[in-house]
Amino acid sequence: MTITHLFAVATIGAAVATIALPATAQIPAPASEIKVETAAVTQEKTGPSGAELWTLNCNRCHMIRSPGEFTAAQWQPILMHMRIRANIPAAQAREILKFLQAGAGK
Repeated sequence: MTITHLFAVATIGAAVATIALPATAQIPAPASEIKVETAAVTQEKTGPSGAELWTLNCNRCHMIRSPGEFTAAQWQPILMHMRIRANIPAAQAREILKFLQAGAGK
């Protein structure tokens, strides 16, 4: 199961890196594609998912851990401690905690 989690994290990380890269073409989009771009901008305003935030914030200093390594109750103080140390905003910390607790062990 750990390999599955690592694969998922690697996939999410690759997707985030791909999305974060700046566009190289300077060709204006056709009118039919403008609506699609508007929808993408709206999605960005809601912010990244808990899994994406977990990958971006925690992977800077740690090897990625499986959410199942700790119980939901154990993740709460761990995340509180790391939120302070890593200066993670409260809203992002809540999303990360939701993600970790959803996959937490028993």
